Amino acid sequence: MPDANTTKRLEVAIAATRQAGQKTLQWFRNDDLAVTKKKDHSPVTAADLAAEEILQKELLTSFPDDSFLGEETGSTRGASGFEWVVDPIDGTKSFIQGVPLFATLVGCRKDGKGVLGVIYIPALDELAYAAVGSGAWYEQRGCERVPARVSTQTSLRESLLCSSDFRDFRRRPTALDAKTAGKKVRDDLEDACRIVRTWGDGYGYLLVATGRAEAMADPMLNSWDAAAVAVVVSEAGGRFTDWTGICTVDAGDGLATNGHIHNDVLEMLAPSAIRAQ
Repeated sequence: MPDANTTKRLEVAIAATRQAGQKTLQWFRNDDLAVTKKKDHSPVTAADLAAEEILQKELLTSFPDDSFLGEETGSTRGASGFEWVVDPIDGTKSFIQGVPLFATLVGCRKDGKGVLGVIYIPALDELAYAAVGSGAWYEQRGCERVPARVSTQTSLRESLLCSSDFRDFRRRPTALDAKTAGKKVRDDLEDACRIVRTWGDGYGYLLVATGRAEAMADPMLNSWDAAAVAVVVSEAGGRFTDWTGICTVDAGDGLATNGHIHNDVLEMLAPSAIRAQ
């Protein structure tokens, strides 16, 4: 079971994530939305900045000694050993296009290890959250909360695979295993699964955690994209690793599955990397 410090942080995180996510809806499907480009050419909007401001204020007001890492504002250091890792709008491109599958993500690490995560889909009012040792939970508008559990599907051939952008399979670094990088990996995965969809970003991970998809593969992933979802998927009975099978959110790529098909997908992503099983 999580300790009192983690339990309190989860309560605050759920409230802050809802508040920040709801704030983004003020700009959603707004014709006057202004979009600018960051140094890495990824888009950012006033909604991203406003939501992250809320997260930083709410989380650090409650826990002023915690560290904070946000996609838009960078990092501030604290002395408690706890670090908040947040993405105010995971799926800004979807948000800009008026597609409701963007997420607000809040994760927290203690001494570098994930202890809690919150995934919120504001436009659909779907919420999944977890603390290590207490399982994962799912809430939807108008319904009571229920345990979040991954699917029991054991066959890759019968599985649904999600990814944020299949073009990223061609863009990812090839150092891992040049023979399986790029387009061939994407094509092989598409052929191996029953259904392949780009229901990506945080929503794809929520689908895995709630048993509606079996896998979510991200060729390009930042720590603020992964910190929350790794905890939620794992506590829902699934598995989250990088493409070499290591349990980390800092590798630059990520794979979440129901656990049953994890090694099968890893074998297709990086055959030489199956290890430590």
